[in-house]
Amino acid sequence: MFKFILLLLSLVLFMPGSSLHASDGDAILGVWNTRDKDAKIEIYRCGTKYCGKIAWLEEPDFPPYDEGGMAGLPKVDRNNPDPRLRSRPYLGLEILQGFSYSGDNKWEKGRIYNPENGKFYKAKISMDGNNRLKLRGFMGVSFFGRTETWTR
Repeated sequence: MFKFILLLLSLVLFMPGSSLHASDGDAILGVWNTRDKDAKIEIYRCGTKYCGKIAWLEEPDFPPYDEGGMAGLPKVDRNNPDPRLRSRPYLGLEILQGFSYSGDNKWEKGRIYNPENGKFYKAKISMDGNNRLKLRGFMGVSFFGRTETWTR
């Protein structure tokens, strides 16, 4: 009986902390407007991490003056260094990968993909309130990077 009460007490004491941690990390979930409001990125759970994909584009097709010969066609990942991936459409393209919640409204150890140049960068995210997200992409160390603010 004593072991049962101890087990029950442990569950009561430790369950709220772990669910609180998950819910704090989940604050980032949802659809975010990029800085220029020309794209919307949906951030979602991917296993125990957080990822994000392009959910909407103001201009989903290549422009009429496209030098790559794709005028009027839906934008694809044509700058990807892997030729097998160059036909992937921008819409639905996962550009945020592997972010872990580290507490205090911060997600770290992720990376961001830039389809305009086909490169990945290290990245970290922080939230400034419920509707402002700061995404910092960088090479090597965070000092050599750029921060963008996204809004819900």
